[in-house]
Amino acid sequence: MPDSAQSAIPLCNSGDLTDGGRAVPFDVVFAGQTCRAFAIRFEGQPHAYLNRCTHVAMELDYQPDQFFDASGRWLMCATHGAEYAPDTGQCAGGPCRGGLVKVALSEADGVVHWHTAYNLKPFEFLD
Repeated sequence: MPDSAQSAIPLCNSGDLTDGGRAVPFDVVFAGQTCRAFAIRFEGQPHAYLNRCTHVAMELDYQPDQFFDASGRWLMCATHGAEYAPDTGQCAGGPCRGGLVKVALSEADGVVHWHTAYNLKPFEFLD
């Protein structure tokens, strides 16, 4: 019988995420579809989300791995200007419906891990 418990998957070194800095991208399978996700650091804590705006299912970043607005306070969709709270993913302004899909993270011993869920699995390359 398969184990339905979450798995922790190493994502990056803790130092790769800086407050308001570049994101670390990674690929996941969410609800059976391959998606891009990203991890950021905000107020000292790492957070991760699917890279999918809730207004229109498009990637958010305006430059590769750049999600924060100029103030460093909000995650912003470059296409329509929707803004999201970096710590919760909830809509903070602009054309968005609800919030970003959060990916659970943990951080220990200098490494950030992301966690699988019933609908969130690692992307595996086929050889």
